[in-house]
Amino acid sequence: MSYQQRPDVGRNPSDPNNPFGSQPGALSSAHHGTYDSDHGQPASAYDRNRDTYNSEESSQHYNGSQEGFGGGGYNQSNESYSRPPGGPFQGSYDRSGADSPSFTDYESSSAHGGPYSRLREPYPAWSNEQQIPLSKEEIEDVFIDLANKFGFQRDSMRNMYDHFMIQLDSRASRMSPNQALLTLHADYIGGEHANYRKWYFAAQLNLDDAIGQANGAGVARLARKASRKAGVKTAPTGQASKTLESAASRWRHAMAQMSSYDRVRQLALYLLCWGEAAQVRFVPECLCFIFKCADDYYRSPECQNRMEAVPEGLYLRAVVRPLYRFIRDQGYEVIDGAFVRRERDHEAVIGYDDVNQLFWYPEGISRIVLTDKTRLVDVPAAQRFMKFDKIEWHRAFFKTYYERRSFLHLLVNFNRIWVLHISVFWFYTSYNVPNIYAPAGQSNANPAMHWSAVALGGGVASLIMLAATLAEFSYVPTTWNNTSHLMRRFVFLLICLAVTAGPTVYIAFFDQTSNIARIIGIVQFGISLFLTVLFSIVPSGRLFGDRVAGKSRKFLASQTFTASYPKLATKPRLASILLWVLVFGCKLTESYFFLTLSFENPVRVMVGMKVQNCNDKLFGNALCQHQPAFALAIMFCMDLCLFFLDTFLWYVIWNTVFSIARSFAIGLSIWTPWKDIFERLPKRIYAKVLATADMEVKYKPKVLVSQVWNAIIISMYREHLLSIDHVQRLLYHQVPSEQDGKRTLRAPMFFISQDDKGMKSEFFPAGSEAARRISFFAQSLTTAIPEPLAVDSMPTFTVLTPHYSEKILLSLREIIREEDQNTRVTLLEYLKQLHPVEWDNFVRDTKILAEESADLDEKADKKTDDIPFYTIGFKSAAPEYTLRTRIWASLRAQTLYRTVSGFMNYSKAIKLLYRVENPEVVQLFGGNTERLERELERMARRKFRFVISMQRYSKFSKEEIENTEFLLRAYPDLQIAYLDEERPRKEGGESRIFSALIDGHSEILPDGKRRPKFRIELPGNPILGDGKSDNQNHAIIFHRGEYLQLIDANQDNYLEECLKIRNILGEFEDYHVSAQNPYSPEGARDFGKDPIAIVGAREYIFSENIGILGDVAAGKEQTFGTLAARSMAYIGGKLHYGHPDFLNSIFMTTRGGVSKAQKGLHLNEDIYAGMNAFGRGGKIKHTEYYQCGKGRDLGFGTILNFQTKIGTGMGEQMLSREYYYLGTQLPMDRFLTFYYGHPGFHINNILVILSVQLFMFSLVFLGTLNYQLTICKYTSAGQFIGGQGGCYNLVPVYDWIKRCVISIFIVFFIAFLPLFLQELTERGVVRALIRLGKHFVSLSPVFEVFNTQISSHSILSNLSFGGARYIATGRGFATTRISFAILYSRFAGPSIYLGMRTLLLLLYITLSLWIWHLLYFWISILALCIAPFIFNPHQFSLGDFIIDYREYLRWMSRGNSRAHANSWIGYCRLSRTRITGFKKKKIGHPSEKLSTDTPRASVRVIIINEILSPLFLAIILTIAYMFAKSFDNVNSLLRIAVIALGPIVFNAVVLIVLFLISLFAGPMLAGCCGNFGSVMAGVAHLASVVGMVAFFEFLWLLERWDVSHAVLGMIATMAIQRFVLKTLIATCLSREFKHDETNRAWWTGRWYGRGLGSAAFSQPAREFVVKVVEMTLFSADFLCGHFLLFFLAIPCVIPGIDILHSTMLFWLRPSRQIRAPIFSFKQRALRRNIVFSYSLLFAAVFCFFAALIALPVVFRNQISLKNCAVCSDI
Repeated sequence: MSYQQRPDVGRNPSDPNNPFGSQPGALSSAHHGTYDSDHGQPASAYDRNRDTYNSEESSQHYNGSQEGFGGGGYNQSNESYSRPPGGPFQGSYDRSGADSPSFTDYESSSAHGGPYSRLREPYPAWSNEQQIPLSKEEIEDVFIDLANKFGFQRDSMRNMYDHFMIQLDSRASRMSPNQALLTLHADYIGGEHANYRKWYFAAQLNLDDAIGQANGAGVARLARKASRKAGVKTAPTGQASKTLESAASRWRHAMAQMSSYDRVRQLALYLLCWGEAAQVRFVPECLCFIFKCADDYYRSPECQNRMEAVPEGLYLRAVVRPLYRFIRDQGYEVIDGAFVRRERDHEAVIGYDDVNQLFWYPEGISRIVLTDKTRLVDVPAAQRFMKFDKIEWHRAFFKTYYERRSFLHLLVNFNRIWVLHISVFWFYTSYNVPNIYAPAGQSNANPAMHWSAVALGGGVASLIMLAATLAEFSYVPTTWNNTSHLMRRFVFLLICLAVTAGPTVYIAFFDQTSNIARIIGIVQFGISLFLTVLFSIVPSGRLFGDRVAGKSRKFLASQTFTASYPKLATKPRLASILLWVLVFGCKLTESYFFLTLSFENPVRVMVGMKVQNCNDKLFGNALCQHQPAFALAIMFCMDLCLFFLDTFLWYVIWNTVFSIARSFAIGLSIWTPWKDIFERLPKRIYAKVLATADMEVKYKPKVLVSQVWNAIIISMYREHLLSIDHVQRLLYHQVPSEQDGKRTLRAPMFFISQDDKGMKSEFFPAGSEAARRISFFAQSLTTAIPEPLAVDSMPTFTVLTPHYSEKILLSLREIIREEDQNTRVTLLEYLKQLHPVEWDNFVRDTKILAEESADLDEKADKKTDDIPFYTIGFKSAAPEYTLRTRIWASLRAQTLYRTVSGFMNYSKAIKLLYRVENPEVVQLFGGNTERLERELERMARRKFRFVISMQRYSKFSKEEIENTEFLLRAYPDLQIAYLDEERPRKEGGESRIFSALIDGHSEILPDGKRRPKFRIELPGNPILGDGKSDNQNHAIIFHRGEYLQLIDANQDNYLEECLKIRNILGEFEDYHVSAQNPYSPEGARDFGKDPIAIVGAREYIFSENIGILGDVAAGKEQTFGTLAARSMAYIGGKLHYGHPDFLNSIFMTTRGGVSKAQKGLHLNEDIYAGMNAFGRGGKIKHTEYYQCGKGRDLGFGTILNFQTKIGTGMGEQMLSREYYYLGTQLPMDRFLTFYYGHPGFHINNILVILSVQLFMFSLVFLGTLNYQLTICKYTSAGQFIGGQGGCYNLVPVYDWIKRCVISIFIVFFIAFLPLFLQELTERGVVRALIRLGKHFVSLSPVFEVFNTQISSHSILSNLSFGGARYIATGRGFATTRISFAILYSRFAGPSIYLGMRTLLLLLYITLSLWIWHLLYFWISILALCIAPFIFNPHQFSLGDFIIDYREYLRWMSRGNSRAHANSWIGYCRLSRTRITGFKKKKIGHPSEKLSTDTPRASVRVIIINEILSPLFLAIILTIAYMFAKSFDNVNSLLRIAVIALGPIVFNAVVLIVLFLISLFAGPMLAGCCGNFGSVMAGVAHLASVVGMVAFFEFLWLLERWDVSHAVLGMIATMAIQRFVLKTLIATCLSREFKHDETNRAWWTGRWYGRGLGSAAFSQPAREFVVKVVEMTLFSADFLCGHFLLFFLAIPCVIPGIDILHSTMLFWLRPSRQIRAPIFSFKQRALRRNIVFSYSLLFAAVFCFFAALIALPVVFRNQISLKNCAVCSDI
């Protein structure tokens, strides 16, 4: 046989990339020879071994010494892909390249002929009967030819061939094959929405290709410049050729003229380039450039005349690896074959986005130069690909956006938010407080001045915009082509500032009274108002020169890739505008009347207030008389903070209302009568789940529905959710009919016996999982959903799950043994308590299986036989029984097995639907169920794939391997992609790494491993980022079909939800495609609408009833993932949050993949894919009728780890260019939706905590006034009471305080509104009230306060110091008690320290300014200190509490003689390394060589955060203390300095003495006294505590036992000490060693033999400063920890508190609670001794501290200071 030459092959191939001119010397013969039937060799066999590429410039031989196209030789033969007799490859590679097993035992059924015989082909819709444009063999020839021409890997070629054919098959099953190929080509290459086409025009390559110069040089104008220099005259190109419209129409014409063969070839080339691109897949426009160069080269005579194949792997080595190495070397250096992280922050790393953006602009592409300094653009287009191995990439790439750590990003990205709030606040406040700028002696300002002062709000707006523009200059490199508009904007803003602020200068200083001044003021106000509105609404990218919608070709790339936002339909756009009009309408009204007007009176009384009769020894009355002014300044900041918080409050309210309204509109709410929901369920299953439109109705609907319903019920029975009794009541049954010999179906009573109160328990166990699932399924079908296609026609899709080290299947040991001594329950026991009904069902099934039910009646009195079943689920230890228990437990924990078994339900659903909708298939196979099952499996395999990316599979432990094998045996169609590593051949070389794929059908090799179906070499280690995105990226080449569902390894799915898969895929609006050619004018209109990129879905958090913390996590998901997503998707503000979203795989993979991957920056990798899709024109939808299960973290620590990860990730997002583009380009309403839905929530958390801090400071200042001054008194009617000479009127201020407390209270508690309303609409009033009640009783608000602080701390510390990293948050059940020391060390920095400092402020406020509203703050601020302990299981068990105390003391003291992983000294060192960093030069221990460097904070950050901020706080609080003492005639500043600095100086003296002792005595005593270092450290630390306490006692004495003054003195002391210590760390400490040798050397006196080298001489001086700091911190931590323990000890003495606490945490009744731990006699005796001795110690310490405070008060009359000379001086 021979393949006939096609007519279209012989002529010039149409040129989509160069549609403007013909290629000289175009291809004139067939792309491959005719094949000889005998030998399968090409007739014009590749008979010459040509080792050269004959390009115009070079003719170099492969010599084995270089890498690359032109001169790279490899020790491989230049074998061609010649065709053997049976197919293209020998051995195991089958011709089709299909990666699924084929079954051939269908002789009998194929004899039928019939419509189903073609389904047994690998790609049934692409068969010869379907009038296909090219056969499978011809397509395969294209792939083989391209692999030969470009050196693609053989396995990659096979993989991409299968990938492409499945895409064609998927599309051709619902449209004609020709249309399938056309639309696929349009999506990838040439269509309106193809990324390649967009890039082609954005980078102005149409001009490059149109120029047609003699030397083929140049890109756009650069080319013209080059040709002018060379003296080459360019051919005149008409004006029409330069316009975008004419270019686009010529493009369409060229595409329409293209042959099917050329379309296939282009698609194949793109896929082959993409399939081996590895990290280059993250840079889509770079990939477009590579493809363009490859396509140009393919059509050159040089390529077409080349007969022999190039070496396999050449593309990888010459094109991909240099790019990969450049990207890798930005973040890592390779030392001895291992990756070592470079100490660089994002601004110094040229990341994926910087690399990618080089290819957006012609100026960027022109920077690419070769080793001989030639620019790539000066090389003719057809020869560029051959030069890739000579490109010096490091000279081309540069930063296109600086992700500098700075809070100014918030100003640049969200400038409209600041303008809108700060300017309006100015307008409101300045209008209402004219006495600030009134002439002396008057209460009202002159009219002109009044107008002008208010008009300064416009000047404020201009200043904010100027500051934002200046900051923007520092993020956008000035060398690039987009800073000219910034300069223009800056100049215009300066003019605006002059216009809005200049008149005020004139009026204030020259003329306040004339009419002209008044007119000027009014005009100024009008302009200000206009500019404020303009700056608030218009994006900064569109101000004074439109970068977003401007017609300039210069901005085209920026518009295409960052601002092609999908258009909203009219209704959603109106809804969007209405939402924000309502939010800001309510906000501006409420803020004016509630905030501004309530602030008017305090300002009026405090503006002119001067304090009399105060005097400070140092400053006189210069400071103290202005105390009201200081207080007022802080109050202004506080009021502005509340002004911001109000907006979020109204957003939550209105967004919730909109979302609830939307749920009613789509028919999803509790108010739909239950009776209606269930009575109509069968009809809805028939109409909405089954594809009945295409069916021939041969069977009654009831028959079809019964099969679906029965399958759902039986699946629940198999999952042990239902007992056999419930199943019998729920199934359709066949019963005899009235007609003789016939049988009929009887529907279950369930459908007709429901009332409107909910589901009856006779059908489902009350409140069970089965009841929840069925009710959601029934409810979801009441909504409008897309019609399904027939199974045969539905698109193919893939589920992709990244897996790292998540638990696959629980082992027997894990479920029946306690985790450790702090765990009071086995996992199995705990699960039995959580799922009692399901456990009973499981046991009943197991007993039946064990054949013990036969004589059950006889054994009724022998219940002992059943004990093993009810205890551990089996009686026999045979693996089949123990495995059942393991599976039962694994399906109720967060395991990969649960995820796989859940999502393989797609396969069951497809088989079920295919069988139900095609009864003739069942008839075709008669009674042969095995063959029928194979036919169904073939259909399921054709339409659905499940790929797990098991990054670590090749390094799994024995247990993990066994569990994975179990998965593959249970689900043979499951595919596992993993990284396979070949060790380097020589020492210090790099390993070769491969992406490999196996499934359950893969052959098992003799070593027990499975033979991979595909094994594709990568350019290097693919894990360069935080892991997950790289893991997804390496496996994405193995996905199949048109859609992807991204799933995490802790999710679940259900059969009834999987039945809706066709409806979900219908959301992509791709089922009924126009039959027009997408390249024709009519087709262009039909295909013009924005593509759907992502379809989101609901998540059900299956941890929702597992105690308060599980329920809080579930509630957050419910409000954000469902309630907020519903409204955000409707008004175009939803992004992509990972699971369980469905993605349009072609759209996403051509635009950089399903997530972004730069380490740290893209920590929350999923959301970047959403922002990327949104900015590039993809629509994002949300569905309400489909849900997946999702696990959440269940322990306090793991939840907060997750919160920390989200917070630090949000900090990174604020630095990112995506936020910059969205913030400066989105139209106002969509910007507000984006802002308040994403960063605004986190910024609101920061503002909440800031508002509490500001409020505390303002109250401290007001407290000093209230305590020291005489306050005027008024009657209840507001009348002044006479006889109060010299009093100060602060009464209006007290009203303001109460309003502020109410505001902060409402802001905190509005967080519960969305969850309550969501619960109300979905589950009714009673369930909503019960859930809310349980939250409050379980102290959920305490958790929320703490959570808010953790979130805000994470963002602030990330924006300052960085350090965002993936935190493995742990997915187990939180039943383990965590020790006090661990909780303290984890949460002291983020929250406890702040809480203790604020608690002291609050104590002073309570003493000086008591109002009952402060009780709320006592609860909130205590939450910051004690929340970790409240939510710790069994925290208040007295015995455990005392053992905790012992552990805390040991934690504080160990780590000084020998290193200890868990010690206070280690915690202290670690907490300062973000300031000091680690030493780069690695000396000493070999183990340190490869440990990563912690980046050191920048000098700017250290100065602002670590020096200036603490200094500012210290000054403020010292001023407050000095005012309080200014009436006592003492030197308050000297006093506070002595008390603050005294302990530090004392510690320094003690340390010098101890250093000398250890230096001389240490080496001598080292031999006999191993604990010498610990003893010395213990003495020093004890001395530091004594010193700290002694100086406090001194203060207590000096203040003569005035509690409020003593507390205020402590507050100022702590602020000063904090400033001093932070300054010492920031200015005096060099980098840390990675080991702990210097600490131990200090205490032992032995500095030699520590691996310090020459540093042994300089280190003692550094270590002295360190020790001074450490001792002061030690005393602070010692005292802080003890005060916390004293407080926590109070509940411990309450009887029954442990049971009550457990009930609160776990929501388990006391009767079902976890037992007390069982100890041996020896353990019990030991614990008793420890508890007894440490109880005495604890009590003694408590008495000691109490005595320190109480005894001086008791003996105050006996204590005299007359003889104390120092006391009289201070």
